[in-house]
Amino acid sequence: MTKFIFFISTLLISYSLFAQETNKPFTHADTLRGTLTPERSCYDVTYYHLDIKVDTAAKSIAGKNTIQFKVVTAFNRMQVDLFSNLNVDKIVYGGKELKYNRDGNAVFIDFPQKLPAKSVQSIDFFYSGVPVVAARPPWSGGFTWAHDEQGKPWINTTCQEMGASVWWPNKDHQTEKPDSMLISIAVPSNLMDVSNGQYRGKKELGDGYTRYDWFVSYPINNYCVALNIGNYVHFDDKYGTMPLDYYVLPYNLEKAKKQFAQVKPMLGCFEKYFGEYPFKRDGYKIIETTHSGMEHQSAVGYGNYYENGYRRRDWTGVGVSMWFDFIIIHESGHEWFGNSITSKDIADMWLHEGFTTYAEAVYVECLFGYDNALKYINGYRGKVANDKPILGPYGVNTPGSKDMYFKGALFLHTLRNIINDDTKWWALIKDYYNTFKHQIIDNKQTVAFFTKKSGKDLTPLFEQYLNYKDIPVLELQVKGGKLMYRWKADVKAFNMPVKIALKDKAPAFIYPTKTWKEMKLTESLTQENIKVATDLFFVNVGWL
Repeated sequence: MTKFIFFISTLLISYSLFAQETNKPFTHADTLRGTLTPERSCYDVTYYHLDIKVDTAAKSIAGKNTIQFKVVTAFNRMQVDLFSNLNVDKIVYGGKELKYNRDGNAVFIDFPQKLPAKSVQSIDFFYSGVPVVAARPPWSGGFTWAHDEQGKPWINTTCQEMGASVWWPNKDHQTEKPDSMLISIAVPSNLMDVSNGQYRGKKELGDGYTRYDWFVSYPINNYCVALNIGNYVHFDDKYGTMPLDYYVLPYNLEKAKKQFAQVKPMLGCFEKYFGEYPFKRDGYKIIETTHSGMEHQSAVGYGNYYENGYRRRDWTGVGVSMWFDFIIIHESGHEWFGNSITSKDIADMWLHEGFTTYAEAVYVECLFGYDNALKYINGYRGKVANDKPILGPYGVNTPGSKDMYFKGALFLHTLRNIINDDTKWWALIKDYYNTFKHQIIDNKQTVAFFTKKSGKDLTPLFEQYLNYKDIPVLELQVKGGKLMYRWKADVKAFNMPVKIALKDKAPAFIYPTKTWKEMKLTESLTQENIKVATDLFFVNVGWL
């Protein structure tokens, strides 16, 4: 009962905060999608076998997902998620069909008797239909049905935020990863499917279709599971002993061989600063896609025209972006942050996007030096909207502000300069990754980790940058031969150190709080003689 009251209280608080930001109430469907309901928390998925046929002419799918699970607490009713536009054909347990009812995109399955705790069970969930078409991939979920330049079908899936249940039945909550998964996709025999994990072979089905089998030997996010169907050609390489596999359209083969040479230096940089590539058994793949790119685990989606920058643009506007392929670097960074370390709720998606956006600057520093990395990350300042908090409301499948990318990265850059010791900083980042790799965590664990390992109380800083829409303002005034300074911030205990430079002197730390402090000036200085290191600290400056 206590847990139920806590859940309701948390949900109401989340609702209140969200309503203040958007004036848009949550729906029953939001709660079913975003909450660990009793019908979800009673079981833990250990294995999926997704086995479907894709009819490219009818733009439909049909097949089943075998769901193997461990019973956490005895139950006779479970929730599996599947979008309501797809048909539930039957659900089979022990050779017999089960009864079920649908509530929007949730399917509630009833067993004839309680399943005992700690037992391992399995159901076959048969389904079919015409899946949702992704309106704006990869940012909207569903299928993209396209044709390549030679007129052959070219099909991809994307489903982050909307959820994998937009095209296959699963326990569609970010706390759930199967321990392993087999993905079997049957396609017309003149095409091929490329999915996540290790290629296990193909089988001619004798009806004009060929089934491709891919085995994922690590836990995987539901939204990272992908199919990619096309007239692909394959080439490969190795990074040490790990296979690198590339699947591209035939007329782009030579461009791909040249562009994908960036992969090995990228892997070297990320392993140096973060830790070992997290999915070595399954290898690393890039697959050419109809959309710009997605971090599908061990099967990165790529659609960046085989050019540097992002979609032919200088992404940060400072020139550095054109020195590398943004999609290769960013989406691969998610293998560490998002795919290996995963947030429990998409309210905490900055743990994916903020860290991965910061990884871009790490890559730049690794290959092109610190000065260029500093220029690159400060190019993100103009992209920060400060429209609403980075953290979203919990339990309703709702992310926070898109500032999770740029503001999140600039906040990590700020933390680096607060610590002010690069040896300690890089050790801290690597320790963070290695502590939580292959785990599902939340923002509170991240705050606690950085506070403990840095030896500094960073809680007020995390709270200001993540829980409030505005960044702190360093208020300054010169008065009576003294420099007066204080923070204007939402968090009562906010007290972040920051560097300033007086005239021609080297930058040095000051330690503002929310009450005025003063520094005696040895000479007469004006506003123009006092510079705040805003290239090192993501703050605003307000002269009074």
